[in-house]
Amino acid sequence: MKKHLYTLGMAAAFLSACSTSQTPSASTAGGATTGNSPAATSGASAANPTQYANTITAADMEKYLRVLASDSLEGRETGERGQKMAAEYISNHFKAVGVPGPVKTGSNPYYQTFDLEKSSWGEGYVTVGSKKFTMGKDFFVLGASPYQNEETAQVVFAGYGIDDPAYSDYTNLDVTGKAVVVLAGEPKKADGKYLISGTDKMSTWSQDARTKAAAATKKGAKSVLVVMGTTDAEFQQLTARYAGMLTRPSIGFGASATQPRAANIYVSPTMAAALLNTKPEQLVAYGASVGKAGKAVASPYKAATNVKIKTARNRQALPTENVLGYVEGSDLKDQLIVISSHYDHEGIKNGVVYNGANDDGSGTMAVMELAEAFAQAKKNGHGPRRSILFLTVTAEEKGLLGSEYYTENPVFPLENTVANLNIDMIGRHDKEHEGKPDYIYLIGSDKLSSELHAISENANKTYTNIDLDYRFNDPNDPNRFYYRSDHYNFAKNNIPVAFYFNGVHEDYHQPTDDVEKINFQSAEKVARLVFYTAWDLANRTERIKVDSNKK
Repeated sequence: MKKHLYTLGMAAAFLSACSTSQTPSASTAGGATTGNSPAATSGASAANPTQYANTITAADMEKYLRVLASDSLEGRETGERGQKMAAEYISNHFKAVGVPGPVKTGSNPYYQTFDLEKSSWGEGYVTVGSKKFTMGKDFFVLGASPYQNEETAQVVFAGYGIDDPAYSDYTNLDVTGKAVVVLAGEPKKADGKYLISGTDKMSTWSQDARTKAAAATKKGAKSVLVVMGTTDAEFQQLTARYAGMLTRPSIGFGASATQPRAANIYVSPTMAAALLNTKPEQLVAYGASVGKAGKAVASPYKAATNVKIKTARNRQALPTENVLGYVEGSDLKDQLIVISSHYDHEGIKNGVVYNGANDDGSGTMAVMELAEAFAQAKKNGHGPRRSILFLTVTAEEKGLLGSEYYTENPVFPLENTVANLNIDMIGRHDKEHEGKPDYIYLIGSDKLSSELHAISENANKTYTNIDLDYRFNDPNDPNRFYYRSDHYNFAKNNIPVAFYFNGVHEDYHQPTDDVEKINFQSAEKVARLVFYTAWDLANRTERIKVDSNKK
C-alpha cells in the first residue's frame, strides 16, 4: 500500500529520542578465539565478546528504524530536509552512547560535509560539419558536463579506453583536453579469451562504467564518448533507461578546476562513425583487428575536425554530509576497521514517501547498534586494539557518492584502513530463501584477502551459524552487486571488504519498503555476525594480509 506524506510535527521529538540500551549479563556461551588470536595483554582478548554481541538486539534496531524509516524523515533524499534529520538522529545516537565524532574541521565533529551538485539538462547537441546529433536520441551524458556553452572539440580515438598493465590504449597517445571516442567492453584474443584477464572472465573495464571515465580523466581528457552497441537499434536498447532521466534532476559531483572529471557520454555507432570519419561496421572491424593482433592497435581513423559540442546544465550546489562515529583503539589504534552503511534513500516521488526501511535503514540501524556495542566494551575496559570507524554515508543511491567522497578525502589514512564491513539491506529475504530467513549473501570477502574470508567463516561457525550464501560473489554475476554498494569504493583502493546483503525483493526501491516488513530477529543475527567479524579484525595481533586479486 502506498504511503503518502503526513505532517512533520513529531520530527523534532524523534530526533531528540536517543536512549541507550541496557547491557545484559554475560552469556554463558564461551568466547572462542579465532586463528591468529589477539595478544594476551589486550583487554579485549580477555573479554567474552558474546557479552557485547548480545547488546545488539532486535528491539533496539526496531526502535531506531521506526525513526529512520518514518514518514517524518521524508524518504531521506540526499541533500533534503529528511536526510538532514536522519544525520542528526544518527549523530545524536553516537553521542548518547559515548562514541565520539572524529572530524576535526567544521562545526560538528560527527559530520564530514561536502557539496554535491543538483542539476538538470538544458539544450544538448553535437554537430559534425552539417550533421547534428541530439542529446536523448543519439547520445546521453552521465553526470556532469564541461560543455555548458557550445565549444569546438578535438576528437581522438582511443580503442577501448583501457589503461591497464596488461593492455593500454593510451600508449603514446595525447588526449589532454580532447573528446576521446572509445568502444564499450574490452578486447578478446583470437581464441575468445579476454586480453586483460587471459581467461573467459571479463574485467572491471567491462563491469564498471566509471573505470573508463576515470582513466580518461587521469590522462587529462575533457570527455570520453563510449560507443554503445554495434547498431543504432542496439544503442537504443542499451540506453533506454537513460531517456527518462533527461527530464529529472540528477545529483552528482560537479566538475571543477581543481578536480576536473571527464564527461562520460554514451554515443550511438552512427554518431561515433561520423566523429571518426568512418562507417559503423568499421568500428566492429577494429575490435576484430585487436583480437587478431592480441594487443592494442593504432587508430585507423582520421577524426573529424569540425566538431562542436553543447550539453548545457542548470546547476545548484547541494550540501550533504557523511555521519561518522569513532571508537579509538589501544595499542594498535593507528590501524582502522570501517563498518559502513548508507542512510539516504529515494525521498518523495509524486507525493509518496519512499521510506527505505530495508534499503538501507536496516544497515544503518545495525551500525548504530554495533557502535553502541563497541563503546560499551571500551567503557568496561575491553576496548578494541585497532580503532573502529562507524561510517554512515549519504548519496549511495546517487552512485556511491558519499563513500567515494570519503575514500578520496579520508579522515583516517587509507593505508591504515585494514578492512571495510559494509551492511546494505539485511532485514528482508528474497524468493530463494522463502521460509528460511536466517541467511545473508556475503560478497567480496575473499576477493582481496583470504584471511578476511576465513575470519568471517570462523565467526559464523563459532557464534551465529546462519547460512552464508556466496552466489552473488561469482565474478560473472550479471547483477554485479559487488560494484553496487559502498564497499566497492574501499575495494578499488585495495582495502579488503565484506558486503552483507539480503538480496532484492518486490519492495526494492518501491514506496512499500516499510518497517512492518522487516524481520528484526534475522537482522539481529546478521548484525552480530558483523560484530564478531569486526571483533576479530580489531583484536588479532597481525593485520590481515592483502593476498588476493579476484574480480
